[in-house]
Amino acid sequence: MRWLWVVLILAGCSAGQGGPPTPSAPSTDEGWQVTVYYTAVESFHSGPSVPVRGCPVMDCENGHDLLGNFPQSFAKAVKDEGTGRTNSGRYLNWSHDKGYWLDSAPRDSFGKPLRPFVSAAADGLKTGSRVKLVSCGQTPEGTNVDSTVCQKLASSSWEITDEFTPGLGGQRHIDLYLGEETGPGFTESSWYTTLSEAVLEIHQPS
Repeated sequence: MRWLWVVLILAGCSAGQGGPPTPSAPSTDEGWQVTVYYTAVESFHSGPSVPVRGCPVMDCENGHDLLGNFPQSFAKAVKDEGTGRTNSGRYLNWSHDKGYWLDSAPRDSFGKPLRPFVSAAADGLKTGSRVKLVSCGQTPEGTNVDSTVCQKLASSSWEITDEFTPGLGGQRHIDLYLGEETGPGFTESSWYTTLSEAVLEIHQPS
């Protein structure tokens, strides 16, 4: 009868008794707006410099220490995108509730390092949700999305680890982190894009 006991044990395991919980099935959702954000790079910016004040370390808020003099366009890009790499190799970060601070890495809203082509923000999706871009949709002007950009964004596995600055998010809007800008005029390149009517595959944690 030993063979019968083995069959019963295997049958119980296959039915999920004592095994890990079955993950929830992914959902496919249409009609998303997709935007991107990046880490500014000081060496790609020029023009007049401005003093930037804030916190010399991460664990402080709304400081008034002089953090350095930086090109005005770089300081603005950091405020717009949330992070920038300075010529010294350190990172000048910014958040709406903390102001500027110096750091050893670009950070998400929870203090963890941002990961290129992984980190993303989206209102209405749980932190830790996994997202795949199934269709890039089109540009807001109704034209096709650059094929190289679309292919890279669609082949990446995104995770909701970040949050929008209040007022910049909204329902059915996801923001994807690209990493560092690749040269001067990055915001005029095809990489700094907005997608309309995109389709996402979403795996939300239970």
